[in-house]
Amino acid sequence: MISGRAIARVATREAECFHAANPRAFAHHAAATGWFQSVPFHWMKDWPSPVPIVAMSAKDATLTSIDGQTYDDFCLGDTASLFGHSPPPLARALAKQASEGLSYMLPTERGAALSARLAAMFGLPLWQVTTTASEANRGVIRWCRGISGRAKILTFNGAYHGAVNDAFVDLKNGQPVMRASLVGQVHDLRDTTTVIEFNDQGALADALRGGDIACVLAEPVMTNVGMVRDSPGFLQTLRTLCDETGTLLVFDETHTISSGYGGHGITHGPKPDLMVVGKSIGGGVPCAVYGFSTEVAARMAALNQSRPAGHSGIGTTLSANALAITAMDAMLSEVITRPAYDHMLRGAARLVAGLEAEIANANLDWHVAQVGARIEFLTCPAPPRNGSEAKAAMYPELEAAIHLFLANRGILLAPFHNMMLVSPVTGDDQIDRLVDGFADCTKALKE
Repeated sequence: MISGRAIARVATREAECFHAANPRAFAHHAAATGWFQSVPFHWMKDWPSPVPIVAMSAKDATLTSIDGQTYDDFCLGDTASLFGHSPPPLARALAKQASEGLSYMLPTERGAALSARLAAMFGLPLWQVTTTASEANRGVIRWCRGISGRAKILTFNGAYHGAVNDAFVDLKNGQPVMRASLVGQVHDLRDTTTVIEFNDQGALADALRGGDIACVLAEPVMTNVGMVRDSPGFLQTLRTLCDETGTLLVFDETHTISSGYGGHGITHGPKPDLMVVGKSIGGGVPCAVYGFSTEVAARMAALNQSRPAGHSGIGTTLSANALAITAMDAMLSEVITRPAYDHMLRGAARLVAGLEAEIANANLDWHVAQVGARIEFLTCPAPPRNGSEAKAAMYPELEAAIHLFLANRGILLAPFHNMMLVSPVTGDDQIDRLVDGFADCTKALKE
């Protein structure tokens, strides 16, 4: 058991060490008064460090700050750089495209090859490109409502699908509530969003058999409330119930692309009707895609023929710009490969084994969760079964202290619930340094 006093002691000491080692980051923060809260976007304030580390450059799985600190990077842009920072094929393709134009609002020659690569990798035949996964999810929800004639969607408590209003409904004491942290929300989302607990097959059957759900929007494994794995048979039951009730199944695989080549649905099943992938698909260039079956495409085409002319409410001018198409084509043809996944999964297994051994050595009632190349250590004894259990198990002060301890020793985790990613260019030496740093941290917390 880690005491609150020990956590506060370690956190205070590590904050002082961070301040001493990062004078330029503090100066930068003080000078950036033109940014709201001194950062270009507000979530950069969510890092546990006293001020954000200021990046100077990154290559492969290493990041360097303006203070000259070098980090083994296991955050990797919170999945945006899952396959490493600036892979050479991507850098070459972007440099060439930059000299030829960035956005035309027209298709490009590389686009045809890219659509075929997406179909081959993810097993769905037809695709569209957006600028972010949030935009893709919003578009998919509109299509599902449009082609089904149903107004409601179903999501799972604690899920995250980007800046998508429809997903911001939580359960509190079993009752749906609007997420309290939302800024400027004026419409009651509960009228058109049903929320249940992940892995609750009974609640799922009751909700879908009502016949008013257009689609289920889900991560096949929940990744933004800690990590919540699917119970045996749950995803297949989800697939079966969607088929039975005429409900479309949408997998948001922006994070679970870590599961294996083609994502979780291809690697483990079942296959969705539509899927969304963002962030890493362009190696960090802002872009995302959504794919769908031929049956869904036929229904979309029929809807387009029947509706009046005008804006569909889907897409932006920058969607499918030339730079995004080039980035994704380079990534899928030369970087996101089966051998890359082989390396990632071997490294992930090494990291999981090392963390589990150190947890056992420290006699802690913690555990490690894994979704392919995505790993977390959770400071609770048993894996949570749903979003409510995952939220109850969170210990933000402890997680922040661990994060800052490791950052001061050149190891960068994601700022949210200490998530780690293993890339195709992450070395065994980096993994071993993380495990050693984790062991030193647990010892410091138990002193």
